[in-house]
Amino acid sequence: EVQLQACGGGLVQAGGCLRLSCAAYGFTFDDYGIGWFRQAPGKEREGVSCISSDGSTYYADSVKGRFTISSYNAKNTVYLQMNSLKPDNTTLYYCAATYYFSGYPLPDSYEYDYWGQGTQVTVSS
Repeated sequence: EVQLQACGGGLVQAGGCLRLSCAAYGFTFDDYGIGWFRQAPGKEREGVSCISSDGSTYYADSVKGRFTISSYNAKNTVYLQMNSLKPDNTTLYYCAATYYFSGYPLPDSYEYDYWGQGTQVTVSS
């Protein structure tokens, strides 16, 4: 069964850090790009970062310089290191998988084939 398991969320103070992880099961990990999204209740889903199957990375402007995405292919896992967290980073974070190779347009959220369950990040003031 195809599964993405996101974990690592929690409660931190503003300025703190968290590392989210997304472990993939049931598909050929190396053929897929992995994206991180966030969505607060009542708000639209927002792309945070993604990494292509060949290692190219993308960051939303709002997180550049603070978040880092990386892939540990041997463990079928993608990480999102989040530093200098802000209260407006508080929301549910999802990881998702889609075919994505660098040189192609960034995939929209609807193009992702598999989604994890989400992990909650809460940043206090």
